[in-house]
Amino acid sequence: MTAVAEKITKPGIYPGVPDEVYHADPVEGGSLSSTGAREVLHCPAKFHHGRLHPRPPKREFDLGHAAHHLVLGVGPRLEVVDAMDYKTKDARAQRDAAYAAGAVPLLPHEYDQVEEMAAVLRAHRTASALLGGALHFELTLVWQDRLTGVMCRARIDCLSVAANGRVLIVDYKTAVSAEPRTIDRVVQDRGYHQQMDWYMAGVMELGLAKAAPVPLLIVQEKTPPYVVTVSQISRSFLDMADVKNRAALELYALCSRTGHWPGYAEDVVMTTPPPWAERQFQEELDLGRYDIKGKAAA
Repeated sequence: MTAVAEKITKPGIYPGVPDEVYHADPVEGGSLSSTGAREVLHCPAKFHHGRLHPRPPKREFDLGHAAHHLVLGVGPRLEVVDAMDYKTKDARAQRDAAYAAGAVPLLPHEYDQVEEMAAVLRAHRTASALLGGALHFELTLVWQDRLTGVMCRARIDCLSVAANGRVLIVDYKTAVSAEPRTIDRVVQDRGYHQQMDWYMAGVMELGLAKAAPVPLLIVQEKTPPYVVTVSQISRSFLDMADVKNRAALELYALCSRTGHWPGYAEDVVMTTPPPWAERQFQEELDLGRYDIKGKAAA
């Protein structure tokens, strides 16, 4: 596993930080990433536990990591496992050795798949132009939030410059669907708008852009014909994200200062039926499913 000789001790722009080093947090005293901000806002206790007990690689992320490598030309090394699947002991040993070496293991058919994905993306007029005009790939940004003093970090897929001089933040995502309306839901569900707002804050704080950068997603489907859609995160999404990220920073600062990382709630919460359950129950009443005593009808 690649390591760095020293921790990052001050804000700046750091190219070439290996994936495993970045995710282990290379900042002296600790820092908050976009993923961490979303996690701490969801449940501080789970965020803190995950930070102290790093999770092993997840198999479902391998394809996305490999596609990133072939599309962006950076990232962890790909290692093809000579097997049809991971049912044999030898195949699992090759896979685990790749993980231990900081590589992404792929079965032969998976490697062929990500090569096909990369070829489709390079043929997409808008996506290829964005990546072709990139200034930097996978930059690590470290800055200090001015209001809380929290050290922040981000890892941006690529920075590009438009013909009018505007800086573009381009993030590549693999997905089940690249249909525009589906992207809307995925951005909301996975917090991609918060991630992009976080990136924009780092870019502006470190002086990489004079005006607010344009936040763009390149979304590609993981099944043939590997459809690509380029989507811009809207202002309304970013406004929501800004509020959530600010709340996450303040909560992280409070928990760090007090050493108390609460769960979902500190007091008693009321458990109520979800709207669909109430609707279903009303429909059952209307159909005479229950008698007047509340017992199930025969």
